[in-house]
Amino acid sequence: MIKIKPNRIITSSAVAVKKRDMKFYDPSITKVPVVGDLVFAEITKIGHHKRLESKSARKHTLNVGTRAIFTFGTRYSPDQFEGTVPTEYKEVVELFSGGGVIGDVVCQNALIAVATKVKILGYVCSDDGKVTNTTNYQLIKAKNTSRTKKGAKIILCVGTTMNSGKTHAAAACCYALASVGKGVRASKVTGTASLKDILLMNDCGAEHVSDFTYFGYPSTYMLDKKQLFDMFNQIDMKYGNNPKNYLVLEFADGIMQRETAMLLQMPEVRSRIHKLVFCAPDSIAASGGIQILKDKFDLVPDAISGVCSSAPLMMAEIKSFTDIPILQSMQKNYKEILDIIE
Repeated sequence: MIKIKPNRIITSSAVAVKKRDMKFYDPSITKVPVVGDLVFAEITKIGHHKRLESKSARKHTLNVGTRAIFTFGTRYSPDQFEGTVPTEYKEVVELFSGGGVIGDVVCQNALIAVATKVKILGYVCSDDGKVTNTTNYQLIKAKNTSRTKKGAKIILCVGTTMNSGKTHAAAACCYALASVGKGVRASKVTGTASLKDILLMNDCGAEHVSDFTYFGYPSTYMLDKKQLFDMFNQIDMKYGNNPKNYLVLEFADGIMQRETAMLLQMPEVRSRIHKLVFCAPDSIAASGGIQILKDKFDLVPDAISGVCSSAPLMMAEIKSFTDIPILQSMQKNYKEILDIIE
């Protein structure tokens, strides 16, 4: 084993891993990777991703030769890449997440550059020589798996797809509730490793924030139903026990995406929703999304928000076909938001 020098970057996909288990790498190990395996590697060619997010949320500029600890994982991103874990050992793989998730690109959006290339120098190992895997670490451990009393009010933000404005809607809810002294916790339940979303919720008043990386998952793409529900439930059991408090949650990507759809179909999840905020980029997407929520999940949103809530003309179009209130996420008028979500 070779000691990893301290000038390396520890990417945010490894946020749950203890530093003592990321001191060495072993160039002799050539096993087939699995989700969560950590590798020490260097950048060989700059592509779409030009920066890396570290465990401290710093954005590091990449250069050819930049060395970091990366995590094998998956990605579902219509705006960027679909990525999977290689089925064989490879010396060169691709970076498909700014949080340091690597693997093989299955497909990519034609409007972006090809993926940044990463050369593996060796698997990251603990002192005993075992490969370090993120899924063996967990920052959130709830004491109970169920409750007999009423829990906190859950405000769930979902949308049409990625970049529809879900995180800003969730942050606006956190801001409004915190502005009047309500206890607020927030979490992003699904997605790909990136701390910026939950840190925005924290900046807007959430006292405690978390996401799936706290459970050791570099992403949630292709997790099974049990893994998804266990994570949702543990977040709820950890931060949603006080009925006087609010728990603001975001499900990544759109309501047609595999994991989001699976969660929305669970009665245990639907029964915990106090208010449902649906985010869309425009009025047509809002109209179609409302119909899909009703037809597929038997859900009616309590508010429409997202990118469309920033444009007066789009809001006028939305008001022409529905009476569902519009939550203007970028204005953060806490009194108007409270009228919708309390």
